[in-house]
Amino acid sequence: MAQPGFWEKAESARRTVEEVKALKRWTQPYADVRRRLDHARELADLLEHESDAEIERELEGEAGELSAQVAQLVLQAMLQGPEDQLGALLTIHPGAGGTESQDWAEMLMRMYRRWAERKGYGVEVLDLLAGEEAGIKSVSMEVTGQYAYGFLKAEKGVHRLVRISPFDAQARRHTSFASVFVYPLVDDTIEIDLRDEDIRMDVYRASGAGGQHVNKTSSAVRLTHVPTGIVVACQQERSQHKNKATAMKMLRAALYQRALDEQEKKRQQLEATKTDNSWGNQIRSYVFQPYTMVNDHRTELKVGDVQRVMDGDLDPFIEAYLKRFGRTAR
Repeated sequence: MAQPGFWEKAESARRTVEEVKALKRWTQPYADVRRRLDHARELADLLEHESDAEIERELEGEAGELSAQVAQLVLQAMLQGPEDQLGALLTIHPGAGGTESQDWAEMLMRMYRRWAERKGYGVEVLDLLAGEEAGIKSVSMEVTGQYAYGFLKAEKGVHRLVRISPFDAQARRHTSFASVFVYPLVDDTIEIDLRDEDIRMDVYRASGAGGQHVNKTSSAVRLTHVPTGIVVACQQERSQHKNKATAMKMLRAALYQRALDEQEKKRQQLEATKTDNSWGNQIRSYVFQPYTMVNDHRTELKVGDVQRVMDGDLDPFIEAYLKRFGRTAR
């Protein structure tokens, strides 16, 4: 039998290990930069005494590597929030406009999946509701990897598309909107006041692909947090038990983000001169016609290669956002 306090000591040890790992994520890159800087200085000293083309090329290479590493450290300095290093729960909802907006929502889903692949992050679709003709009515995705939330929090808001609609027989230009929400993927170490009596669970048959078992049994789970009205759903697993466990994780993340949003609102009330950067404001426009341009309205960063952005090259926008708003962003 375990001695009294055994589990408390084990949990304390685990947290200590996590703290050490978190510190090493800072100290190791800094130590690498210092070593590379010392080496570059030695090369520069050699060049002062004797001209050597090979040493000069090596020094130029070191300068380039140093610049990239310092830029990465500066970016990491913007990710010091307690939840920044966590994974993320990302949801997308189309705006008004039917098939056109639903197609835009699916394009955004693909964009974020491609971005995550570029970063080496894991992506799992937790809940997906397809549109009747094309696109999606909603999607929830779990993005796992270090600092996934810290980066993706820059994507919260309304995304605007301007293009010649492929669904318009007269080939007219349409404007569509979709909302992106991002929550930190909280773990068991973060306490959330979640009582059983506050949760209503509904089960239903899963829709879409998944085999006969998925479609013929009530394996899909929808959870409603009655006090706040927050609703989450999961239908990706064959097991109702697994879907419920995933939905609970989604609900915890949504409630945690709600608490952060409430704190942010109070802070903004105290700092009335700050601009409201809530999710309801349009943050970025993607123009396909009559010209190609992606314009971030918060940082005024403009990129002309819209297809490259849609293929997941979001880092310039994310970096510009973090450098401007830094730790004030949630």
